Amino acid sequence: MKLLLDANLSPRLADLLNEQSIEATHVRDHGLQRAEDEGIFDFAAEQGHVLVSEDTDFGEILATRNADRPSVILLRSGEPLTAEVQAAMLAANLGTLAHDIDAGSIVVFGRARIRVRRLPFTASD
Repeated sequence: MKLLLDANLSPRLADLLNEQSIEATHVRDHGLQRAEDEGIFDFAAEQGHVLVSEDTDFGEILATRNADRPSVILLRSGEPLTAEVQAAMLAANLGTLAHDIDAGSIVVFGRARIRVRRLPFTASD
C-alpha cells in the first residue's frame, strides 16, 4: 500500500510513516503541492496510491465520478491533530483495514471511531 498525503497534511507525516515501514509520500514530493484536487485525485488513481487527506472534497470527487479508485483515507477530528497523532492512528489501523482499502474504499478516521465505505458510491448514497 502506497500512501499519497495531500497538501493539507504535514510532510512530516510522510517521514513518520516511512520510519514505521509504511510507504508514504507527500504531494510536494511529486510536484503537486499546488495542484487542484482533481489533478491529485487523478495522479493517485493512475499511480496506485491511497490518497490521505483532511479534505472532504475527495469524497465528493469519488461520488460524482462513481469511481472505485483511488481509495481515500480522511483524517477528521474536532480539533487539529499533530503529525505524530495522525501517524499513530494510521499505523495502528492500516493493517486491519488493508483488505477494505485494497478493494477500494473511503475510510474516515476520527478520534473515537473509524468508518469504512466501499467504492463506488454516488452522491445520493
